[in-house]
Amino acid sequence: MIKRYLPLAFLLPLALIFWACLGAKNQPTESKKTAQSRPNIVVVLCDDLGYADVGFNGSKDIITPELDKLANNGTIFSSAYVPHAFCGPSRAGIMTGRYPHEFGSQFNLPANSLVYGDEGIPVSETFFSSVLQESGYYTGAIGKWHLGDKPQFHPNKRGFDDFYGFLGGGHNYFPSEYRPKYERLVEAGNTNIWDYLLPLEHNGVEVQETEYITDALSREASRFVKEASKKEEPFFLYLAYNAPHTPLEAKEEDMKVFDNIKDKNRRTYAGMVYAVDRGVGELVKTLKETNQFDNTLIVFLSDNGGRPDKGANNAPLKGRKGDTYEGGFRVPMFFHWPNKVPSGKHFEYPVSALDFYATFTGLANAKIPEGKHLDSKNIWDDVVAGKNPRAGDPIFSMRHRSGFSDVGVRQDEWKATKAYNSPWKLYNIKKDIGEKHDLGTKHPKVLKEMVSKAEAWSKTHTEPQWFDPENLSKVWKEDHMGAFLTTFEISE
Repeated sequence: MIKRYLPLAFLLPLALIFWACLGAKNQPTESKKTAQSRPNIVVVLCDDLGYADVGFNGSKDIITPELDKLANNGTIFSSAYVPHAFCGPSRAGIMTGRYPHEFGSQFNLPANSLVYGDEGIPVSETFFSSVLQESGYYTGAIGKWHLGDKPQFHPNKRGFDDFYGFLGGGHNYFPSEYRPKYERLVEAGNTNIWDYLLPLEHNGVEVQETEYITDALSREASRFVKEASKKEEPFFLYLAYNAPHTPLEAKEEDMKVFDNIKDKNRRTYAGMVYAVDRGVGELVKTLKETNQFDNTLIVFLSDNGGRPDKGANNAPLKGRKGDTYEGGFRVPMFFHWPNKVPSGKHFEYPVSALDFYATFTGLANAKIPEGKHLDSKNIWDDVVAGKNPRAGDPIFSMRHRSGFSDVGVRQDEWKATKAYNSPWKLYNIKKDIGEKHDLGTKHPKVLKEMVSKAEAWSKTHTEPQWFDPENLSKVWKEDHMGAFLTTFEISE
């Protein structure tokens, strides 16, 4: 009898092990990824979004329920800055973790051309997307690129496994309107076609998009998350909407939500922002459906300030896109990550989007290339602890105009500003967010120290590799703008 049942005694434990393994194999993807300490990272970047154009940052007329839900359950940054006051250089700074002035990218890449020639962000500058990719992240870029369109500058060569979008600085929104224009130009033999009319692409292959562009980018973001969720490794998604950048083009149903807004530009702009909000809601839904939401850091911000002449509102900040006043480079921003990012908090200390590089690679336990220069700080621990991550450390902005340069410096509670060829002024920006009361004569030592730091920073700059518009190259040389002859002089 013992010999007869002995094999069964051995087989039973083996069967139990088999079924346990099979059950583990069929568990949802979440069980594989939440066991990892490294989070998924999603950056949602809007284009020319005003400081007060989202509900969580004070909008009274534009509703953004999906963004507000994330922001209010995360940490809202009231003093978040970007590396530059307009599109291309700001994105270059974010991706490289360096001020764009340090590698000749102070201006937008030339527009209105099918090709940029050999111009693009130097390949010697390693993007943080490449660092994440090298560390095992599955990476995707959706939307606007604006960092070079030659093969060596293509997103697929700069750390992104998957790219869906357009390479230029902007795009029209309705395919039914821009595609016929593009096709007519091609049929006429035109090879110098405005970027905004070009077909979108997926990993270098032209696609025939049919949806409103904002909706298309939201769709592709969800598609990427679904694909990424099936992989073992964590993912990084860079969702760069072109909304609400001009041209002002919104869907009728989105504009109807804002019938109470009488100004047409503002109403159209509101519809464009609402489409972004709706898209983020769809993305969040997909993250939840794929069991990725709880292990995903979501970051939302704008690439620079808004344009009041095109429907934006930067209140209570002074200035607009392109300025070194707060309205040019201080942007709405939040972090959201359940049980990791403090919930329902406002972080008042100044931070910079330059800090994404060190912070994200730190969270990813990724190795930054040897010798890589960074203006980036890992702010994670300080944000979680509610401490100032840049105490005594200035955040700079410089915008070159025709014959002179504007400069902004934020350090702790102080802001020094030189704009539109006016003298340097000093503000206590915590008490005077609108830059109305110059305190330079009351605190001359503070002003002098901040201007001196800006001047020292300017010595790290290199000559621009390109100009936009091109005629600025002549002004740059004739006026010796690179020498900053009177930029850092303080009026007595």
